[in-house]
Amino acid sequence: MGQDTSYLLERMTIVGDLGAASFVPWIRRHAAKLGLSHTISHTSSMRIELEVAGPEELIDMMEMGCSLGPIDVWVERIDRTAISGERT
Repeated sequence: MGQDTSYLLERMTIVGDLGAASFVPWIRRHAAKLGLSHTISHTSSMRIELEVAGPEELIDMMEMGCSLGPIDVWVERIDRTAISGERT
């Protein structure tokens, strides 16, 4: 029973009422807990852009976590764009 070692690199754009100062540190902690490589490239009160790399299932978990997020933000939508294909 082999383990899937493929990784994806995706840009995640989070849109909503994101003005809480706690959200960006929360994103960093959540990505670290999942073991995802991540870089936040843009932050504003309405949009956050980050690049995440790791297994697809963990990126899915990151998206779900951000959509539920901390209580002091309201995420309207999360757009995901593949930056590159699989890499091993």
